[in-house]
Amino acid sequence: MKFEFSAGGVVYKNKKLDILILVAKHSQHHGWVFPKGLIGDKKEGEGKEETAFREVKEETGIEAKIEKELTPVSYWYVWEGEKIKKTVYYFLMEAIGGNIEEHDDEMEEVEWISDSKVEKRLTYPSDKKVWKEAKQLLEHSD
Repeated sequence: MKFEFSAGGVVYKNKKLDILILVAKHSQHHGWVFPKGLIGDKKEGEGKEETAFREVKEETGIEAKIEKELTPVSYWYVWEGEKIKKTVYYFLMEAIGGNIEEHDDEMEEVEWISDSKVEKRLTYPSDKKVWKEAKQLLEHSD
């Protein structure tokens, strides 16, 4: 058994009266997810906030600022016969720049979608769980 720790973001932007949420379709498993990646896989001593900034930018082309840490989610998966428990630290993040056309190859598609369509688009229960918390925060901000 192995343990992994990742960080990522639920990224939003306001467009007139609609809130748009950033989602991405993974190139390997083709699931719709929020951007995330392993903490410290590219830089030793990298923190979860730094990882979230980096992964959002790499996987989606979007630069974003952290507004609030969300409740971490954990799940199990099997990779090459090994059982892995993954914990993901997500942050609610506001887009401040960038272009979704400039995402890396890890994602085959990146889209801004209406907040009302996010839950149906997401593939995995862990992403849906973190979305519920992020959505409540977005609905009660101002």
